[in-house]
Amino acid sequence: MIRFEQVTKRYPDGTTAVDGLSFEVSKGELVTLVGPSGCGKTTTMMMVNRLIEPTSGRILVDGEDIAKVDPVRLRRRIGYVIQQVGLFPHRTVLDNTATVPTLVGWKRAKARARAAELLDLVGLDPKTFGSRYPDQLSGGQRQRVGVARALAADPPVLLMDEPFGAVDPVVREQLQDEFLRMQAAVRKTVLLVTHDIEEAVRLGDRIAVYGQGRIEQYDTPGAVLGTPATPYVAGFVGADRGLKRLSVTEIEPDDLEQPPVVRLDEPAERAAGRLRAEGARWAVVLDADGDLHGWVGAEALAGGGTVAALVHRMNSWVPVGAPLKQAFGVMLQHDAGWVAVLDGARFLGVLTPAKLHEALRRSVDADALGVPRGQVDFDSVADA
Repeated sequence: MIRFEQVTKRYPDGTTAVDGLSFEVSKGELVTLVGPSGCGKTTTMMMVNRLIEPTSGRILVDGEDIAKVDPVRLRRRIGYVIQQVGLFPHRTVLDNTATVPTLVGWKRAKARARAAELLDLVGLDPKTFGSRYPDQLSGGQRQRVGVARALAADPPVLLMDEPFGAVDPVVREQLQDEFLRMQAAVRKTVLLVTHDIEEAVRLGDRIAVYGQGRIEQYDTPGAVLGTPATPYVAGFVGADRGLKRLSVTEIEPDDLEQPPVVRLDEPAERAAGRLRAEGARWAVVLDADGDLHGWVGAEALAGGGTVAALVHRMNSWVPVGAPLKQAFGVMLQHDAGWVAVLDGARFLGVLTPAKLHEALRRSVDADALGVPRGQVDFDSVADA
């Protein structure tokens, strides 16, 4: 969808902002451009909508050389979100959101209906917020309106320049969650500029790590964290990149252990006998459909009755596909030695600290080899 071919931007004073950039962003992909201030990432993004013109090279959007496209027409096809939002203070939230559709000739009713749809998508009820003005909104709410406005004319490409940088950390995380949810629904091709490696890792399908005017590594978040291409990249992502990688490594069924299981309607005495035979002190409690109902200790089963009367609520659980970081957080929150992993309500197994560590190591090696995690032999990784 977006392709850079040997693009350079050099200013009259001799400063080279970007030098010979060549990379491609696939349709529906979210790519984060990350690096220190002055490294050329914002210049790269602004050349896509011709707010800055390249000195040499070509930029193609959907196969079309943008140098041959009228800049105004080009910009109306590309959504643009900046840190300070830039809403019109004298216009309502609904009219702000409808700005671009109106400019490209949509009828007012259609533009406002689209604006209401987008406000709802970003988590702002149009009936509540549509008639308000920007100064009646919080910073996070204004940022949501900025995203909605950028999407209103249904552009294929979205450019975002530090979009969540002007809000506090809690609101920023909420906005990132909302944006990821929205992106899963609309699948725009996105270039997002940030100086924060945590944000780049959390949001990006791929990351472009910038040095001075050049991309030092262009890869998935897992590969950038697990196998930095250069010492510069390793230094930039930080010595704690293993911890950061927890946030981009998903829990897979092969990562799980299978603990003892008893059934909800099972007699306690029979369940206790099975646990004694296995030398187990506790068991997961499931119903006839394999759905999780909690856990029970071996000592409690000695009193007789049915398992259903003795079961304890399971507080430490996560869904399959959740990041390892979430599982680790649940372990710490509940002071638990493991977390249950569910597919809906269906119990799949438990993730222990040892299995979490193994999953992380497999993930690093799988990226290095270019194979799925399940194909990595853990013994060979441990011996490396």
